[in-house]
Amino acid sequence: MTDIVILGAKGRMGTMLINRTLADESLNLVGACERKGHADGLNYECAVSDCLEELLPNVPGAVIVDFTAPEASVAMAKTAAKHGNPAVIGTTGLNPEQQAELAESAKKTPIFWAPNMSVGINVLLKIMPLLVQALGESYDMEVVETHHRMKKDSPSGTALKLAQVLAEARGWVYDDVKKHCRDGIIGERPQKEIGVQTLRGGDVVGEHTMFFFGPGERIEVTHRAHSRETFAAGALRAAKWLARQKPGKLYSMADIF
Repeated sequence: MTDIVILGAKGRMGTMLINRTLADESLNLVGACERKGHADGLNYECAVSDCLEELLPNVPGAVIVDFTAPEASVAMAKTAAKHGNPAVIGTTGLNPEQQAELAESAKKTPIFWAPNMSVGINVLLKIMPLLVQALGESYDMEVVETHHRMKKDSPSGTALKLAQVLAEARGWVYDDVKKHCRDGIIGERPQKEIGVQTLRGGDVVGEHTMFFFGPGERIEVTHRAHSRETFAAGALRAAKWLARQKPGKLYSMADIF
């Protein structure tokens, strides 16, 4: 059985993660943590706290699951490394410096980070390079992502990861070819470019479409998340796996498949 601590326990994802943990006989909810001053109302039969530093000594080896915010996730990883607790992070919007900080913490304790915990998305990340290489360079590649109006980062971490995978399959450096916005008289589209466009509105959980525009035809590959349940399920699957791993690298979904 894998011991689990949920960070951000009162949020939408936190509540869903707790419910799924309680329903899974192979998981044991040992801790629920919220930010300072917000732990009231966490009525679970486990350790409850608004301070992770104080909670972790009581739950040695428990896997922390975190879908909070970039700054909070980086701080959590440092605390987890100090106490030797593994951590699964599903937070999006981390910049390169924050990702590097996670990698530092991962040298001391197993850390898993994925901008999208969906099994389907991570399978696409594996197989899309095959499509890119089979189609060849005459096909223009674009990514469009749609999310709910409350999402704070843009483009989504998933859209960026998908676009990076497409660029790598062509042998391109993503930062050299990315185009995150088009406006005004921009001229013809360069052949060596990948556009990533963003839509925001309503309560859309998450939708990503990769376009391949070729001579006389177009291919579209779309992934739609119908519920946040898919992200919770993926995170808890990762937690079970991570509990058996050793520190040394920042793990991702690619390490599980």
